[in-house]
Amino acid sequence: MTSGDLFGAGAGTGADAAYPALDLPLAVRMRPRSLAEVRGQEAVLRVGSPLRRLVEGSSGPAGPLSAILWGPPGTGKTTLAHLVAGASGRRFVELSAVTAGVKDVREVMAAATRERDLYGRHTVLFLDEIHRFTKAQQDALLPGVENRTVILVAATTENPSFAVVAPLLSRSVIVALVPLSDDDVAAVVGAALDDARGLDGAFTLDPDATAHLVRMAGGDARRSLTALEAAAGVAGDQVPLGAAEPTRDTPTAITLAHVERAMAQAAVRYDRAGDQHYDVASALIKSMRGSDVDAALHYLARMLEAGEDPRFVARRIVIAASEDVGMADPTALQTAVAAMHAVAQIGMPEARIVLAQAVVHVTLAPKSNAAYLGIDAAIADVRAGRGGPVPLHLRGSGYAGSARVAASAAAAGAGPADAVYRYAHDAPEGVATQQYLPDDLSGRVDYYRPTGRGFEERLATRWTWLKGLLRG
Repeated sequence: MTSGDLFGAGAGTGADAAYPALDLPLAVRMRPRSLAEVRGQEAVLRVGSPLRRLVEGSSGPAGPLSAILWGPPGTGKTTLAHLVAGASGRRFVELSAVTAGVKDVREVMAAATRERDLYGRHTVLFLDEIHRFTKAQQDALLPGVENRTVILVAATTENPSFAVVAPLLSRSVIVALVPLSDDDVAAVVGAALDDARGLDGAFTLDPDATAHLVRMAGGDARRSLTALEAAAGVAGDQVPLGAAEPTRDTPTAITLAHVERAMAQAAVRYDRAGDQHYDVASALIKSMRGSDVDAALHYLARMLEAGEDPRFVARRIVIAASEDVGMADPTALQTAVAAMHAVAQIGMPEARIVLAQAVVHVTLAPKSNAAYLGIDAAIADVRAGRGGPVPLHLRGSGYAGSARVAASAAAAGAGPADAVYRYAHDAPEGVATQQYLPDDLSGRVDYYRPTGRGFEERLATRWTWLKGLLRG
């Protein structure tokens, strides 16, 4: 448990707070001291938003709200909790759900009550990883949150709807944080290079090293700063003996090789905004289409290791499952869609396993593009103006004036006005023999041409039989 006094001596909460000790991790030293330094969360920190009002100490007539911060690592959950604590001289207490229990929660509540009654000072309880608390442990927070004995700021990487008990959810605002953009991460890194709290201008970062560091950070500001600190250590160790230590006047360059050594990971030559993005994505799709599972997994790995958005990869797999596999294995689309939803829920690095399963399924499945070719052929006819009026017996009859419309259509040659629709379930084999296509296309088109591969072999036999029954 960390008290507000200890926090104040460390990273500080306001713009005038003392700089943290330089032996603390770079990510701690560079923790934003004000809203102006926070990167990447503009939507939840907009003027008038609940979180911004909480940070600024504007509580309104109902008093300060509690908040549950939900987002991936490195998006600023701990930072925002510290900023909330810094408003109006609030006391800050930090607990981790990994090590704390009900006894710790009750001690915090008792101390918060004393602070409020004796000094009129609010206590901010920052509870990290609240999803690790059991229901009973979360229930212990309810009285303090309900009576505003504490302002609870809880952090979680899990969906609060499933990870937090309903009574606590109803007493808090949920704030969804998003991964930082590449530009935001680059700005965080740039500030750390120059700021006196950080590297104080003693190092520069080569452009390709910056690109690799930002890419590997994956929207995680803490990870980018940890990697930068490690890379600076590697670069500093390679300064020749007797040479001056790196300073603002004699800075040392951090190269791509330094970053690669620090992260123990080689840079993947891949530009998410350039040609390589499309080249590798194309290679993945064509390898799945070509049924080479090793090649498909290779290109999947290249995309993920380069920091590609796994949701983009999942969408491409869904398209391939329908375009290249289709009805040869209908379950491939089910696997791909399930993977897309799973990736959105769990994120990296576990998402790589889900994506790999979907890639393997789509790649090894029998292939058919019959459905893809069929819809394109039908669209081509529609765009060419082919396809006359809908046969009268297929038209809707449940709207006002339908009989009058049918009579007018019959007079125009669209078919007899007394045409009767045959209900398929009343017909033998459940197939009603009647015309379904417009007159100008009936008997003249063959959009769907099933292959003899996989499940579609069975469909080909059935479709041949159906066409003979329907069209004679």
